[in-house]
Amino acid sequence: MSFWETPFYGNTPARWLTAAGVLLAVLLLFRLVASVAAGRLEAFSRRTDTRLDDLASLLLDRTGAPFLFVAAVWAASYFMKLPARVAGGIHVAAILALLAQAGVWGGAAITFFIRGYRDRQLEADAEAVTTVSAFGFIGKLILWSTLLILALDNLGFEVKTLLAGLGVGGIAVALAVQNILGDLFASLSIVLDKPFVIGDFLVVGEHMGTVEQVGIKTTRIRSLSGEQLVFSNADLLKSRIRNYGRMHERRAVFEFGVTYDTPPDVAERIPDMVREALLDHDQVRVDRSHFKAFGDSALEFETVYFVSDPAFNTYMDIQEAVNLDLMRRFQDEGIEFAFPTRTVHFEGRAPQGDSGTMEPMPEPSRV
Repeated sequence: MSFWETPFYGNTPARWLTAAGVLLAVLLLFRLVASVAAGRLEAFSRRTDTRLDDLASLLLDRTGAPFLFVAAVWAASYFMKLPARVAGGIHVAAILALLAQAGVWGGAAITFFIRGYRDRQLEADAEAVTTVSAFGFIGKLILWSTLLILALDNLGFEVKTLLAGLGVGGIAVALAVQNILGDLFASLSIVLDKPFVIGDFLVVGEHMGTVEQVGIKTTRIRSLSGEQLVFSNADLLKSRIRNYGRMHERRAVFEFGVTYDTPPDVAERIPDMVREALLDHDQVRVDRSHFKAFGDSALEFETVYFVSDPAFNTYMDIQEAVNLDLMRRFQDEGIEFAFPTRTVHFEGRAPQGDSGTMEPMPEPSRV
């Protein structure tokens, strides 16, 4: 019997060499195909605006070496005579490697589409961005859960019995992690009900800032002073939230007072002066302006108006311009702004001087 016909672990040297050649050929073929495909995809992406070539390049880059090696071993095993147990083990390993690689590919594809959609829609529709981000996590969870069940089924586990056991054990787990589950369901509530979305300006108690991220357990808000505020989703929904991102127009109220020596006909014209000052701005809608009340030390006026741009800086710019305009108008009309004063009247006889004559009463004084 020649050397090439001598069995070695159940296979002749010729079969071993053939299997080794197939193994190396498959690995080199995968490497060659990956290299050529990467170059073709790069050249193709320069000529088109489609993002499918970017996705194909991403999936090619995410193809792991362990999966390629297991696939090569599985292909080489067909050229050898192996015991049923070994052949079955290689077959199961190949299936598990394929499922794991499918999970990597699926997760990368979900992340790719979510990021692309978020970049396109962030400014146009922040609500859609918040929703698709959460559903991206749910999609990955469903994908890996399905692959895990398939893997357990191929390993010989009774999947139905396992799922039934998980249902009973899930109750105990739910009790142990009820706070985490509460935040998880709160996150889903935020996604579905949309009390706020990414980019909204919120005031929660004494804290305020812009929503940066709505996560599974927490929501992150960037405060005006620069630091990041992290809120538990469950605690956040229990709070009273003031969402300025949903403000379509800003209501403004301002008051001022003029001195009591202002003539009635001049006081009657003051509301019209305020309206004229406000209507010089295109973004302003005047609700009312009235002589409100007789105050302790001033004739009080109140004005209510709306700014069509809800931005706070826009409102402050308009209010500043109106204040300066009123100061100039009142200066031209001789109207004085009031400040807190008190008038004291003295009654009775003044004490007599050395001459025995009555001294005159002092004039009322203003303090």
